Amino acid sequence: MENGQHQQSFIQKYIFSTDHKVIGMQYAINGLLMAIAGGFLAYVFRYNLAFPGKDIPLFGQLSPMQYNTFITNHGMIMVFWVGMPLLLSSLGNFLIPTMVGTDDMAFPTLNMLSFWIFFVSSIVLLLAFFVPGGAYGGGWTMYPPLSANAYMNPNPDFFQALFSGASLMLLAVALEFVAMLMGGINFVVTTINKRAKGMTAFRIPLIVWFIDIASVIFMFAVGPLVAGAFMLLLDITVGTGFFDAARGGDPILWQHLFWFFGHPEVYVLLLPSLGVLGEILPVFSRKPLFAYKSIIYMALFSAVLSVVVWAHHQFVSGIDPRMATFFSIGTIIISIPFAGIFLAFMATLWGGSIKFTTPMLFALGFIGLFLVGGLTGLFLGSNAFDIYAHDSYFVVAHFHYTLFPDIFFGFFAAFYYWFPKFVGKDLDKTLGKIHFWLTTIFFNLTFFLLFFNGLAGEHRRINNYSFFGNVNKEPYTTFEKICTVGAILLILSQFVFVINLIKTLRSGKKAAKNPWNATTLEWVTDSPPKHGNFDTFPVVYRGPYEYSVPGCNEDYLPQNQEN
Repeated sequence: MENGQHQQSFIQKYIFSTDHKVIGMQYAINGLLMAIAGGFLAYVFRYNLAFPGKDIPLFGQLSPMQYNTFITNHGMIMVFWVGMPLLLSSLGNFLIPTMVGTDDMAFPTLNMLSFWIFFVSSIVLLLAFFVPGGAYGGGWTMYPPLSANAYMNPNPDFFQALFSGASLMLLAVALEFVAMLMGGINFVVTTINKRAKGMTAFRIPLIVWFIDIASVIFMFAVGPLVAGAFMLLLDITVGTGFFDAARGGDPILWQHLFWFFGHPEVYVLLLPSLGVLGEILPVFSRKPLFAYKSIIYMALFSAVLSVVVWAHHQFVSGIDPRMATFFSIGTIIISIPFAGIFLAFMATLWGGSIKFTTPMLFALGFIGLFLVGGLTGLFLGSNAFDIYAHDSYFVVAHFHYTLFPDIFFGFFAAFYYWFPKFVGKDLDKTLGKIHFWLTTIFFNLTFFLLFFNGLAGEHRRINNYSFFGNVNKEPYTTFEKICTVGAILLILSQFVFVINLIKTLRSGKKAAKNPWNATTLEWVTDSPPKHGNFDTFPVVYRGPYEYSVPGCNEDYLPQNQEN
């Protein structure tokens, strides 16, 4: 006993911890490690695209089947095992209790269990590479019939099918969904039931709102896919025919079940990143967030719309043209609230005293890159255009211009912004800015030219384009080489981030309690916050974005300051 508190062992404090901050760190580390795995897979198959048939440094020869496997698992890892833990689970755990003014999550033990289930799901996914037949390679969307016949083996025995790459991928996804559901319940209940005194609904910081909305979207949309995954597992293992047309099933049914969840999942990833922008832009423009309440209403409207536009992913599946028109219109309509949110962010910057710190640079970079992805998404939302561009590199470029800035620019903006608070040390500012510029330049070098390759007809998921006979493939093969060089440099540029992190942890300067002069409650705590976060629970007197208030001695007014 010391100071009246029980001393925890290392395992209790850092491994099986119920402290939300430690769990947030565990999710972040797991997500970054999976990003390394996903990035390596991307390096291998992109090198193969530029130089088909050549030995790949650090790997060797890549067979066509391995190419399909690497493409499939890269997509699955980046969406579910990088984006979800970095944006939803890690940020939610770090920020929600401290920003609403409480000591921990509503259900700390459930919170711990959610991480360890997620960790097991990561192991299961990676173990699939080592089972007979290897990991699943039929596309990350797992469309039947490829996924329904146990990796193209039409007559597997039960145990062979149960331990196939497809079955293990389904098991990994199921475990990951269970973990995310546990976390989402914790986020919503904590926000509703454990808010500080005076923290009314419209005094809650925007990122807390957005993480909670994303959690509710996930909880609402995931059910049909869980049911579909169970049906698909039965098709694989015991030979049922839910998705087998020869036995009265319907493979298109899986597409509906998948995309009913898959499209809202885009907003599950996007909303936390937009919440990060909502926290960073007012701080570094020294202005209140423009149209705070309207942004929340637009996010709620987009959450409702997110579950009624899924079939724009299925315009080439034989969908009735009248229904295609409905989903096209819905896709265009859902762009309206997000356009409003981005315009509100622009209005926040207008006339502000902008400081180009590293978090601000990543936030602005996110806006610029995501707008390219959003605008090209409007093209693909039109069934007339999508029929032409479907499954081309135009689509690949589009979703990388949405998901990469969403996942990585959003995470890095949050990381550089809250690192001094939760670690207690200042990151190197110069290295941070170098990291931003290298990441931005090489990301565009990797993906922008793919828009042109896609419009020229280059189809995705083909490992070698040399068999297209006498068709003039220049300059598109040259573009592939440029994109591959960009991808390699993009991966290498992340070592600047690693060096900055190691340097700071070893010899970084102690961070100030509130280095950015921000107003939300997490900056009231020590750096790093102690167990329980607050000595006494704060009382909230105002909204979260009181900057440059007339008559105030400082240019910011914290939420817990009475006058």
